[in-house]
Amino acid sequence: MANRKLSHEGTLVLDCEGLAKLIEDHENTVSMVAGARSRGMEVVINALTIVEATHRRSNHARLAWLLSGMRISPVGDKEAKAASALLLDTGLHGHKYAIDAIVAEMAMRQQRPVVLVTSDIDDMTKLCGDRVRLVGL
Repeated sequence: MANRKLSHEGTLVLDCEGLAKLIEDHENTVSMVAGARSRGMEVVINALTIVEATHRRSNHARLAWLLSGMRISPVGDKEAKAASALLLDTGLHGHKYAIDAIVAEMAMRQQRPVVLVTSDIDDMTKLCGDRVRLVGL
């Protein structure tokens, strides 16, 4: 799964559940990622998604291999402040929605069109509005 440079036709973003299903070799998720890549979409995850999706039973070798083919978006001061502002704008609390806000903020900065694969359609709709196409798992 080399990180090929294709003509950039948008971005596929995975949240925690999307990454977890990819690690587990979930057929629909693997097909979705393969299809996006075949259309020239870049696959992106947020650095915090790695932390959120990792546990003792994770297949760490598969995770490392999958990550080698994705762009991992870092979280710094600028991104944290933007996600905090997003929480304020939507009236949500960081205690419950911190990582969702980070992922949503990152997704909205990506090359369009952006598709966010998520298990949390309701919360991501609140955070992203209509700026990102959401696909439920």
